[in-house]
Amino acid sequence: MAPLRVLELYSGIGGMHQALKESCTSAEVVAAVDVNTLANEVYKHNFPSTPLWAKTIEGITLKEFDRLSFDMILMSPPCQPFTRLGLQGDVSDPRTKSFLYILDILPRLQKLPKYLLLENVKGFESSSARSELLRTLATCGFKYQEFLLSPTCILTRFPDQDLEDLFKDKVIDKVGEASSSLSSEEKNLDPDIGPDCSSKKSLPKGAFLFKLETVKEMERKHDQDNDSSIQMLKDFLEEEDEEMSQYFLPLKSLLRYAFLLDIVKPTCRRSTCFTKGYGHYVEGTGSVLQTAVDVQLESVFKHIEDLPEEEKLMKLSTLKLRYFTPREIANLHGFPLEFGFPDKVTIKQCYRLLGNSLNVPVVAKLISILLG
Repeated sequence: MAPLRVLELYSGIGGMHQALKESCTSAEVVAAVDVNTLANEVYKHNFPSTPLWAKTIEGITLKEFDRLSFDMILMSPPCQPFTRLGLQGDVSDPRTKSFLYILDILPRLQKLPKYLLLENVKGFESSSARSELLRTLATCGFKYQEFLLSPTCILTRFPDQDLEDLFKDKVIDKVGEASSSLSSEEKNLDPDIGPDCSSKKSLPKGAFLFKLETVKEMERKHDQDNDSSIQMLKDFLEEEDEEMSQYFLPLKSLLRYAFLLDIVKPTCRRSTCFTKGYGHYVEGTGSVLQTAVDVQLESVFKHIEDLPEEEKLMKLSTLKLRYFTPREIANLHGFPLEFGFPDKVTIKQCYRLLGNSLNVPVVAKLISILLG
């Protein structure tokens, strides 16, 4: 059988391409399309033989699409119009324009693709853009499945991403409804497991709320960290060396944002979602790592608000908090060690590019289900 001809739209750094490889599917990416110059440099660095179109999707004509004669579309449209932290402009957001163009083109193709997979964020499922998608799929005769997933639900080996920002994955199969090969455990049918894959059992008595958190949030984190089916973060970390000093949080950030940080230890089995603002903004952009593992958070945060600034800083400094490195975030996203960045790409740029990417093993699993 000839390899599937795959069109990768909004290709970014190549997360979909990597997932396609991980799925062990016999396939060839006939074109990858993205306008981000830096993302394209990373894509070319890792997939040098793939034709890369550095142009807008709206700039591709129907004839050009037809000439590609693809069997599958993989795409991850911009999430900003749908994310909980954005303005939720939906179809009125200019960044949705290219997606609507795809929906307009799809029914007019000479040969419809057999498969289509779309990834986006939680929020897309209630959008008008999704409604437009479903109307187009019905017009084209597609059958589809939708999944709202966290990697800890489907792949107990990858802790990245939690309830704060679940993936919105849509799998569509024109030939026949994609068969679901998920076990009851993978489908998260356990009555004692919450929607974020954490246990509903309560936090031990005497647990200490050391930051601006609710009891419910603490319970969730406690349960996730005690889920032995998930690897500890230490399995994804680089070795500590002199170069790590550049990742330690500035003193100013420690003082200003101490009560907003999501602090994890190497022995934790969870992290919050790493966004493109990681390393630049503090709140809601990703967890920070406590490298002084023997220091108890409770001893640092208890009554800390009553201390003078200098003493407060001394206490916080004992935690030795640092940002995760780009390589560690790539590891948590499931990118293999051979996946790399050109030397000219800065740390800040790596964070932005990874924050716009996806979890490779989750998408690989979905591709397998779609083709299964």
